[in-house]
Amino acid sequence: MSAEIPATVAISDVTEWSDEVDVVVVGFGIAGGCAALEAARASARVLLLERAATYGGTSAMAGGHFYLGGGTAVQRATGIEDSAEEMAKYLTAVSREPEADKIRAYCDDSVEHFDWLEALGFAFERSYYPEKAVIQPGTEGLMYTGNEKVWPYRDLATPAPRGHKVPVPGDTGGARIVLDRINDRLAETSAEIRYETGAVRLVVDDAGDVVGVGWRRFDERGFIRATAVILTAGGFVGNAEMVAEHVPTLSESLRSGTFFPLASTYDDGLGLRLGASVGGAWKFMDQPFQTAPFYPPSNLLKGIIVNQRGERFVAEDSYHSRTSAFVLEQPASGAYLIVDSDHVEHPSFPLCPFLDGFETVEEMAAGLEVPLDALSETLRSYNKHAADGEDPQLHKGTEWLAPQDKAPWGVFDLRLGKAMYAGFTMGGLACTVDGQVRREDGSVIGGLYAGGACAANLAQDAKGYASGLQLGDGSYFGRRAGRHAAAAR
Repeated sequence: MSAEIPATVAISDVTEWSDEVDVVVVGFGIAGGCAALEAARASARVLLLERAATYGGTSAMAGGHFYLGGGTAVQRATGIEDSAEEMAKYLTAVSREPEADKIRAYCDDSVEHFDWLEALGFAFERSYYPEKAVIQPGTEGLMYTGNEKVWPYRDLATPAPRGHKVPVPGDTGGARIVLDRINDRLAETSAEIRYETGAVRLVVDDAGDVVGVGWRRFDERGFIRATAVILTAGGFVGNAEMVAEHVPTLSESLRSGTFFPLASTYDDGLGLRLGASVGGAWKFMDQPFQTAPFYPPSNLLKGIIVNQRGERFVAEDSYHSRTSAFVLEQPASGAYLIVDSDHVEHPSFPLCPFLDGFETVEEMAAGLEVPLDALSETLRSYNKHAADGEDPQLHKGTEWLAPQDKAPWGVFDLRLGKAMYAGFTMGGLACTVDGQVRREDGSVIGGLYAGGACAANLAQDAKGYASGLQLGDGSYFGRRAGRHAAAAR
């Protein structure tokens, strides 16, 4: 698959338009569906192009978390206090390059966006899941899904759970319910959806503004004239050349089979390349989301994670992608979770396999091939402070502190190539708060918008990620792009 940037088409070279509309949306995942719906509800003539034979894309694979806060109906019903101000403080703290206008808009509008989502035709369950997990096992409506209670963030913003899950049991498929409802609501508008039809090039006028799109459906080709084009065609983890160029470490993992991409067939960077063809700037292209959660059971968080030097390097109560990002920075991407016999439990579906059990620290150091002195000192220091409810080195939350001093010890393998790592790419087009695509100099490209995984908004790297940011960000900023594009006609 090529990383080549498509050529643009000058408007003067188009001799015939197959359609003339106000807004063309490229890709029907969560962002594209929300953009098309809002544009259509604003009375724009909308045409939604989707290369697949049905809607959903990568969004449909998600478990169904939406990162929302500020006092949603679920938070209020479960006694959770939250505010847009504290939510904004948190998102600012975990962002690589925080954009204040986007963060404030997202947080200030979070309750309205929650209500808008439910008005599509479903309801989040008014219940709270208190355990540490990747996703609620049942239909519970709310859970901590980020690093809100992890140091230093717990000292920078008042923690609150904001992971709102669509009421579908299990780890996958929840987002499909939302997409089904979006499709139902689109059917009530004048918007047209064309499946198995992809955008291939952008049409530009003499000023460099986008005024249409070239399309292809099997052997058919044509051009659509539009006031605005919204790119919502996913990320680029499925494009080996782009991954090799921008995220070489991820490329090596893909080639070796030690990384499983969480993506649809069409996450090939097309939207990003279309944006670049007219001068759109890319951001965070070197940032992957890679994770191999070792929990649940949550009791395993009471153990310690050490690298090949026998040293701790990340607070074990971190969100799983934050932990994994630190693991992959270690020598040889190597790390082990050590849990004593008082706290060891075994996952029902272990992504980080159980390596072995060891009766003594000496046996463990030899078996893991880590320095005995370093491992002994790491355990001694951690156990001493944990007994006092402290972790001066990495500040793990007190609820997860417990001495790991009861032999034998169980060890879980977090090493790349042993644990089952999965994820996606996080780069996107630089955009305004309303989704207008920016050039490197910050200027806006007329007629071009982006959303979802095509846009660089709130989800910027694995260390600051929280489950629900992709669906929340994609749906919210997709809506804004749709409204703004419709108003520009």
